[in-house]
Amino acid sequence: MADKSSDKQTEQTTDELPGQPPSKGLLYWIEVLGNKLPHPFWMFVWICILVIILSALTAFYGVNATHPDTGERIVAENLVTGEGLRRFVQEMVTNFAHFAPLGLVMVMLMGVSIAERSGLLAVVMRGIAFAVPNKIVLPTIFMLGACGNIGSDAGIVVVPPIAALIFSKMGLHPVAGLVVGYAGATAGFTANFLIAGTDVLLAGISTEVARDINGGIEVSATANWYFMIVSTIMLGLVGAFIARRYTIPRCQSFPGADQLVDETADPSTSRLSEIERKGLRWAGITLLIYIFIIGLLVVPENGVLRDPETGSIVPSPFLRGLIPILFFFFALPGYVYGKISGTFKKPDDALRAMEHGIRELAGYIVLMLVVAQFIHLFSWSNMDTILAIRGAEFLQATGLTGPLLFVLYMIIVAFVNIFMGSGSAKWAIFAPIFVPMLAQLDYNPAFVQLMYRVGDSITNCVSPLYVYFPLLLGWIHKYDKRAGIGTIVSLLVPYAVILFIMWTVLLFIWYGLGLPIGVGEGIYIAR
Repeated sequence: MADKSSDKQTEQTTDELPGQPPSKGLLYWIEVLGNKLPHPFWMFVWICILVIILSALTAFYGVNATHPDTGERIVAENLVTGEGLRRFVQEMVTNFAHFAPLGLVMVMLMGVSIAERSGLLAVVMRGIAFAVPNKIVLPTIFMLGACGNIGSDAGIVVVPPIAALIFSKMGLHPVAGLVVGYAGATAGFTANFLIAGTDVLLAGISTEVARDINGGIEVSATANWYFMIVSTIMLGLVGAFIARRYTIPRCQSFPGADQLVDETADPSTSRLSEIERKGLRWAGITLLIYIFIIGLLVVPENGVLRDPETGSIVPSPFLRGLIPILFFFFALPGYVYGKISGTFKKPDDALRAMEHGIRELAGYIVLMLVVAQFIHLFSWSNMDTILAIRGAEFLQATGLTGPLLFVLYMIIVAFVNIFMGSGSAKWAIFAPIFVPMLAQLDYNPAFVQLMYRVGDSITNCVSPLYVYFPLLLGWIHKYDKRAGIGTIVSLLVPYAVILFIMWTVLLFIWYGLGLPIGVGEGIYIAR
């Protein structure tokens, strides 16, 4: 009888811990409603159909706007015509094949895949995490999680288990380590010290949308770099504060707190092997040689990768060719590490690593087929320009043209992110509306993209619909099988709320001082 009672109690607390928020409340309905959303591909199919229908209605009613710069009258175009059908049939393949983000992301990911599949990225993160002093281990873990997006989702997969082991060795509950590592890798997903795939992907969509603004505006992968470098440091410091103030004290009351040091853990997991150190050393040498060569092509006044006419770096072939440069930045040391460590036994292994990266990208490629059509249909109908002009006029009339607008915009993005995890899919929806709209107020598309990235990252950690949330749940259940969605999200909410506030404060400081947000990019459009 006692055993049955115990079993029953365990069942009742699987999703709900005593004294913790119940999982079947707001979170339950968020999960239910979110699960009812179709795949992003079908969402964009329906959005395309909606754009076509709206184009007919707006053209019928003569919806128009006057361009504030040229005085040109922009009229809505009806896509439900023979001409519209002919244009769509003739240009559908071109829209997809020439879609800027597609090639950029594919090339970048192939290089990163070599570094990831060889084991280089995981070893680098592991080596850093275990080498730092205990006093700075918390911000280091948080920043490592954020910087893990260099290897796509490698940070989310690698950092939390490492953090759990480190916490256990420090006498802290490993669940706290899992939460800290996961929060850093998800809430800080967009931040980084280096240029990552996120920069490339979003910049490609931004450039595609901004090509008609002021004769064409190019948003490079380095457009948000300066702000993101400082953001990474800020996230590490604030994330460490949240961990000390909220996460660690709460987790100390969890079951298993009296067995914090895992004596059975393999010591080799907390230090690099001799072959790993050798591979890391030669990979580092390779990277230094590569950086030196690139420096010779960029630093001298007559450098080959400088602008041949002006001799400047902004703009220059160096920035326009940053993707192939980054490809070799990851591929070369990744391949060398693989050969030294034995993960790559022959040259074809590097090819298989690149093929693996493309396979992982298959879903993205399929999604981009319909995203490209949406952006072009929206542009053909002229509704993007009309909405931008009318929206800007409305914002000016209401006075929502500054900080309040920024906050509302980021909150909307953060809320949508709970239900729709794909950052590129959301930006493909937001960019055609907000980039032209805020350009009417002279805000740089790169700055609009930056604000989007803050909102898009911050609620990753608290979304039960996020693709890696079940992985976190599984990790935590190794230490506490009673922990449910409500318990886990309650541990992560402080990160989403406090980091959003601090990130917004940082944005306002940047805005108030008028600092450049990236290489050659400011808050306002250069005139």
